[in-house]
Amino acid sequence: MALNETVILINKHGMGEADNALQIKLISTYLRLINENGDLPAVICFYTEGIHLVLKKSPVLDTLEELERKGVRLVICGTCLDFYGQRENVAVGIIGGMTDIIEAQSRAAKVITL
Repeated sequence: MALNETVILINKHGMGEADNALQIKLISTYLRLINENGDLPAVICFYTEGIHLVLKKSPVLDTLEELERKGVRLVICGTCLDFYGQRENVAVGIIGGMTDIIEAQSRAAKVITL
């Protein structure tokens, strides 16, 4: 199965359960390798603490911008942005809602949650 039929859900400000610096290092490497691979996911959805990765000054912002330029749809939970008071700090992607996340999941052949 090609990754282009996949939706990735990111719900943390990093990857895994570890020290924050390690979490950021892991998600940075993961996204960079996906970007370099060329087999890109259709959509990456960001919700709960994951929304912090799409904000100004995010350590993965450059990679996310490049993924978006290559056609990966980046969907950010608007409710989560409002909860954290970060709507005005979004630097990449589109602000959506739970309906957008559900729609992306329903169209995907595979869903990966990080």
